[in-house]
Amino acid sequence: MRKLKLQMQMTVDGFVGGLGCELVGMTWDWDDGLKSYVNQIHEAVDCILLGRKITDAFINHWEAEVAKPGAKDYIARKMVDTRKIVFSRTLRSVRGKNAELAKGDLVAEITQLKAQPGQDIIVYGGVNFVSSLVKTDLIDEYNFFVNPAVLGKGMTVFEGLEAKRELNLVKSRAFDCGIVLLCYEPKRG
Repeated sequence: MRKLKLQMQMTVDGFVGGLGCELVGMTWDWDDGLKSYVNQIHEAVDCILLGRKITDAFINHWEAEVAKPGAKDYIARKMVDTRKIVFSRTLRSVRGKNAELAKGDLVAEITQLKAQPGQDIIVYGGVNFVSSLVKTDLIDEYNFFVNPAVLGKGMTVFEGLEAKRELNLVKSRAFDCGIVLLCYEPKRG
């Protein structure tokens, strides 16, 4: 069965963005070790899940990156060439290379995707979409990239969680740019 992986940047106090959805305090000057690690995560991925709110910015950013003269960035090419499934109840269509729309029941659609043959699936967000995946226990691997910043207030993907969730630490790694990776898998019966 395919794994559903979450890759998310967050602050030390667990926020993935400010109250206005801005990515406050995130480190964008990644060192080579972090770039290499992110590339490794994506080698085993053949599907990206996105929520409605992040889709346009995600697709526009990565398609612009690969359109730059002499673009050779592995991750940019991977983001454009990989199948992207956008979950929305309001959109009628989605634009972008290799992008398609899913409008059905979230749990049923993702359970079906995970049961299909193929490589792993990765989710990028947005916050409400990822929160839905957390609440329904669909994520198999959490890759949190903890940034050296504290917000005090902001958005979290754990908002509204009704019961304690226990996680197993699979690996951790500090990168020279100040970001620390914490990789967890859920403890399941």
